[in-house]
Amino acid sequence: MSRSWKSLVPEPLTTLALAALSIALWAAWLGWDQHYDAHPDGSVSGPYEPWQVVGLVLTLLVPVCWAASRRRSRAAIVGVPLGLAIAAFYDWSDDASGLFGVGVLLVLVGSVAATTVVSAVIGSMRHPGRTRTRG
Repeated sequence: MSRSWKSLVPEPLTTLALAALSIALWAAWLGWDQHYDAHPDGSVSGPYEPWQVVGLVLTLLVPVCWAASRRRSRAAIVGVPLGLAIAAFYDWSDDASGLFGVGVLLVLVGSVAATTVVSAVIGSMRHPGRTRTRG
């Protein structure tokens, strides 16, 4: 009788691993770019380029889909947003205006919504024990 990996790895450990991975991916994609770009027309953008944020989102899809396909959606829905919120808080906490808290809250709410939707879609695709009938 073999034991499944779910019985060997508790869900809180999966949640912490996903949070740590989210922090590491934030650092890899967004942590190194800390300057704003001044354009000739006087406008300012940054500090992140759109491709960096897209890269972060796409690489986070992999662990979220992995967790959801193994019925660890709760771990993904808690771990990924928690990691992103911690990373955003650390990255933005030197903002003198104090508005970084609003940004962190938006990252938290947005990432909870996104991971919930992705987890629900992946979870609905997997129905073990259910057979498809042609008809």
